[in-house]
Amino acid sequence: MAFSSLTTNDVTDIKVCRFGHTSAQADDLQSSLQLSGIIVMPCCPTRPRSPEVSRQSFLAKTADQGISEFETVSLNAARFKMGTSETILPQDGEKPSRSVRVGAFSIMTTTVTNTQFAKFVNDTGYMTEAEHFGWSYVFQIFLNKPYNFNCLSGAEWWCAVPGAKWNLPEGPGSDLNNRWDHPVTHVSWHDAQAFAKWAGGRLPTEVEWEYAARGGLNDKRYPWGNDEPDDVSFLPCNIWQGDFPFINTIADGYLGTAPSKSFAPNGFGLYNVVGNVWEWNIDRFRIRSMRKEAKAHLRSLGKEVQYLLKGGSFLCHKSYCYRYRVAARSSNTPNSTTSHTGFRLVWDG
Repeated sequence: MAFSSLTTNDVTDIKVCRFGHTSAQADDLQSSLQLSGIIVMPCCPTRPRSPEVSRQSFLAKTADQGISEFETVSLNAARFKMGTSETILPQDGEKPSRSVRVGAFSIMTTTVTNTQFAKFVNDTGYMTEAEHFGWSYVFQIFLNKPYNFNCLSGAEWWCAVPGAKWNLPEGPGSDLNNRWDHPVTHVSWHDAQAFAKWAGGRLPTEVEWEYAARGGLNDKRYPWGNDEPDDVSFLPCNIWQGDFPFINTIADGYLGTAPSKSFAPNGFGLYNVVGNVWEWNIDRFRIRSMRKEAKAHLRSLGKEVQYLLKGGSFLCHKSYCYRYRVAARSSNTPNSTTSHTGFRLVWDG
């Protein structure tokens, strides 16, 4: 059965869990995170708990990089409407719509590319967490024999692939040919922090990210307004088209990531702020909500420290992960790496 045709009652047949959750926590989450017409499951697979890794091997030297090395736009201090008044994914803490002030900052017009990350690695000798652990999560459609890998229970389209890393995105035998201008992936929150230190910038706060992503539009679902992508003719961003996770019609021309500078920019000149890859924020993931769905979500995380992700990815679809809206939120642990997560930087002032 295609996930897009499932009803709320059908969700009970799907195990909602991630590594690090107990069965009881997963069942609790599943019973609470059910919305009519939308299948609510984790967007970003989490690396299983493991002994603390020595940070020494991850430390990046501070180089003479700076804002001049990247294409950025400068945004003045402003007040804007953040969040949403719509009840779409209440367990994520998207509500309410509220007036928020943001200070002046500059932000990259694109996510960090493979070319830019390669320069960082060459300059510093940096080793990513995917390299340290020896594996990363890859979406099954990119694998010839996904059944040969350990896959995530309840979301078997996520496979733990030995050797997968930023420059071998599908594991040994893959490469970055024709993808050097695509967003770097298989990078953890720690990896993004190391790159930011080298570049003299930082990851954005949620307030900064959402203000920049809206591009000057208040109370809109998307950077372009409220029109919904339709899988056929209106394709304003790189998300899934078809029945997730079985059929992608590739109507937008991309099975996986698209170049970082693709599709039309938003009103501030930023590209791919929704779809393409999830983007790490500097903030820890918190939910300030008394709704039962939000409480269940928080219980499911236990004592795990998770950091905020915004923007959705090429795997999002309204029937499954309706998180390619600017107010949408997700999270992951700071050492988790996947084939659909990247980042962009900001600079103060």
